[in-house]
Amino acid sequence: MAAGDPFSTSERFALDEAIRKAEQLSRVEFSVFVGAAGGDPRAFATQLHNSLVAPARSILIMVDPAAHALEIVTGGYVRRTLTDAEAELAALQMQTAFAEGDLVGGLRRGITMLSEHARPQNTLHAG
Repeated sequence: MAAGDPFSTSERFALDEAIRKAEQLSRVEFSVFVGAAGGDPRAFATQLHNSLVAPARSILIMVDPAAHALEIVTGGYVRRTLTDAEAELAALQMQTAFAEGDLVGGLRRGITMLSEHARPQNTLHAG
């Protein structure tokens, strides 16, 4: 584990795999930031989200373990299928795992839940 890096190589691989699967399922981009937010965590997370390549089609999960802060920021396209209530449920799942000392497991569960809710619904066309 590199100095300042909260994850081991195997943990980073597990997170990368969870993100890859989530992006394939939901067709939106996922970004995870773990570190010091400084100041207002929501404002920091929003700023990070806005700096992404495609913020409208992105979900950002920001965790500041020292400040016990968790923020989920979604873009406009994502909000068409992912409600605030669904994001809150994912946040609760993550917080439960974080409280048990399982940062990676919490992130993986949250990413999975968010991707399941953010995926486009199948549309049946009558014709």
